[in-house]
Amino acid sequence: MSEPSNAEQPAQSLPEAPPAPVAGAPGSPPKANPLDRPPQPGTRRPGGATRAFPQNKFPKGDRPLNPGGKPADLGKKDFVGAKPNNRELDKLIEDELNQAMAGFDVQTTVAEEAKPAGGAATGRKKGRVVGIHGKDVFIEVPGGRSQGVLPLLQFDQGPPKIGDVVEFDIDHYDSADGLLILTREGSTQVVHDWSGIAYGMFVEAKVTGTNKNKTGLTVEVNGIKGFLPASQLDLYRVEDIDQFVNQRLKVMVAEVNPAERNLIVSRRAVLERERQVKAEAFWKTIAEGQVKSGIVRSVKPFGVFVDLGGADGLIPVSEISWSRVEDPNSLFKVGDAVEVKINRVDHEARKIGLSLKAMIRSPWDDFAEHAKAGARLTGKVTRLADFGAFVELEPGIEGLIHVSELSTQRVRRVRDIVSEGQTVEVDVLSVDPENRRISLSLKSIQRAKEDAEEAAEAAEEQANFAAAEDRLASRPANPNLRGGIGGPPVEFGKAE
Repeated sequence: MSEPSNAEQPAQSLPEAPPAPVAGAPGSPPKANPLDRPPQPGTRRPGGATRAFPQNKFPKGDRPLNPGGKPADLGKKDFVGAKPNNRELDKLIEDELNQAMAGFDVQTTVAEEAKPAGGAATGRKKGRVVGIHGKDVFIEVPGGRSQGVLPLLQFDQGPPKIGDVVEFDIDHYDSADGLLILTREGSTQVVHDWSGIAYGMFVEAKVTGTNKNKTGLTVEVNGIKGFLPASQLDLYRVEDIDQFVNQRLKVMVAEVNPAERNLIVSRRAVLERERQVKAEAFWKTIAEGQVKSGIVRSVKPFGVFVDLGGADGLIPVSEISWSRVEDPNSLFKVGDAVEVKINRVDHEARKIGLSLKAMIRSPWDDFAEHAKAGARLTGKVTRLADFGAFVELEPGIEGLIHVSELSTQRVRRVRDIVSEGQTVEVDVLSVDPENRRISLSLKSIQRAKEDAEEAAEAAEEQANFAAAEDRLASRPANPNLRGGIGGPPVEFGKAE
């Protein structure tokens, strides 16, 4: 029986290979890795039951070979050549950082102080000013474990005093100086280069001039050039933008592109935000009967909108003046300062009704004293309606001639009797100062005229009749006429 070939021999019959020298051992000659050369004819392929290396001993940099079946146990201490993956490295780094920061309590302080009494997750806090040095204001942060610093530039209304309580947010911690860098909501930020500018940031800009077309202003933000469009200069239209040249304005970054060196800012956004902040306090204090100063924001055919500082109110066209106003644009323009009275407040709908004529003495007070029922006045027809005509007797005083009081005849159309702009003489039928109503009449005057004409005609007829009687009485008698008792009646048609 022939001997089995090498391919058919069982694994245990193979002669044991000498142990491979450890790479890098002293005195060991450099030797090629058997796995790096092609397999020799008649030998087993790598991954078979036998290996040319001792168990759990692998060349440096190689992965353990799995002959099949159960995966290699990667937790064995002999597997020292494998490299940890990225997750393991991140975990190791995180553990080292946690150990290094174990005794550092700044983050704890910030987290604790960021929680207000109500438990809301907001960073707004209050602290007391403890010092002012140069352009920095030092604040005592609640808790007493660290101080914070605010730029003096963020106090738009002027430098604070030592001891003042200010509201702020914690921006970050400056480990170099051991201070908390603070900031105030909506306050001006300090920027040094393009990397420090971001959308929505409030900065201070110096107006350097206007562009060629007068459509905006050229500005600089700490040496960084930008543009302020005229439409973003104010809440209202600005006719003369040259008045802002060389001024320093608080603006908001509306658009920024460091790569293209493009910076656009808006002052209107700052004013709108300040207006929103004032709105809540405004609605808590507003009440009917108050007198407020405001700025005309827009003029419409039905009225005028006025900015009261925290909200807009409407002056209806009927409340502009005691006299009738046809076109509000003839009396107001955007930007005019006005003083108005609060007539109506709707807190739910956030609507406010205003009045200008309430600021002027009512002409009804004087009119009711000298105009009583039965008085005859002259006025001008201001408007016509299906039910009658309105007549202005004095500035701000209008009365109504009802259609039934226009003529003694039946009236089909008001315009057949009177027209707008016509001057008429009317009789006062009644005066109601409380409801501001006056009833007028043309019919009474017409009837009086007709009665006078009829009386004149009757008087004339009576005078003519009396004159006729006088003429007959004074006429002389005719002597040729003879009187007598006469004879018997004569029967006509019979001969005598």
